[in-house]
Amino acid sequence: MVNVSIVGGSGYAGGELLRLLLSHPHVEVKQVTSRSHLGEYVYQVHPNLRKRTQVKFVDPVQLEPVDVLFLALPHGEAQKRINDYSALAPKIIDLSADFRLKDSATYEKWYCQPHAAQEWLGKFVYGLPELHRAEIATVNYTSGVGCNATASNLALLPLVQAGLVDSAAPVIIEIKVGSSESGAKGNAGSHHAERANVIRTFSAFGHRHTAEVIQETGVMNVSLTMTAVDLVRGVLATAHAKVKPGVTTKDLWKAYRAAANENPFIRLVKEQRGIYRVPEPKIIIGSNYADIGFELDEASGHIVSMCAIDNLMKGSSGTAVQCLNLMMGWNEMTGLDFAGLHPL
Repeated sequence: MVNVSIVGGSGYAGGELLRLLLSHPHVEVKQVTSRSHLGEYVYQVHPNLRKRTQVKFVDPVQLEPVDVLFLALPHGEAQKRINDYSALAPKIIDLSADFRLKDSATYEKWYCQPHAAQEWLGKFVYGLPELHRAEIATVNYTSGVGCNATASNLALLPLVQAGLVDSAAPVIIEIKVGSSESGAKGNAGSHHAERANVIRTFSAFGHRHTAEVIQETGVMNVSLTMTAVDLVRGVLATAHAKVKPGVTTKDLWKAYRAAANENPFIRLVKEQRGIYRVPEPKIIIGSNYADIGFELDEASGHIVSMCAIDNLMKGSSGTAVQCLNLMMGWNEMTGLDFAGLHPL
């Protein structure tokens, strides 16, 4: 068994991570930290974990050495103490945005403050296995992934890998998000309050996850825009782009099938009948799957590429566990090979 601990376990991502790790066949959870809930049972904050664990929240200063340390802290916090954390575990998986971007100037541009541990940026591999599977299997440090960036990157993945995108044309990605993207607000925040917070938080242009999409796809002329919808969990990214002259629907079928065949958590959804003909966030809630689909206007070259994920799973904690599996040499689906809930 591999010993793991979670730093910052009271938020949505920390709670989802704990849910997954408690059922993982090769993992034992040693400690979970939270200053605001010190001494409480974790199930008092995450009630779905009642009768699953008797672990209590501890103070971060009480952390003991483990094999793998998960950092589920607010953005900007992990970088302040990364040297301390690295002394506690040989392998670290950080769920925050602190080590996603490779360039310190880019980080400062998008997060509006200098990075506190610039020398660490090159030590972390961007933690999306569909893009960096081989690298993740050989490193000790992986970053988290932005949920909106993940949906966008996976929507564009088949097109970019097959070299089908017209780089001269802009790529516009409309992202519909649920209220859990605003984070846990304690007992004071209802679903409606959280949804309102999502609307206030996201602007029409300049979302910071754009930097991850540019970095990981190489598509420079890209813009992300957010719309809050009546979901708690889930992200749907709809990317509008142009394909290169001469690209046909047959070419796209080949590219999208290749992406689905090469990645165990990617499913191609493009049906001719039924209710669920295109990717739908509700179908993958609670799972680590990403459903992708497309439609092409061959006359104009306009493609609509879609990706649906659960923002707390494939967009955060599920992908973090997928990275753990790769880093430890296990099958990457270990502890994650379950379907979403339906109906929901």
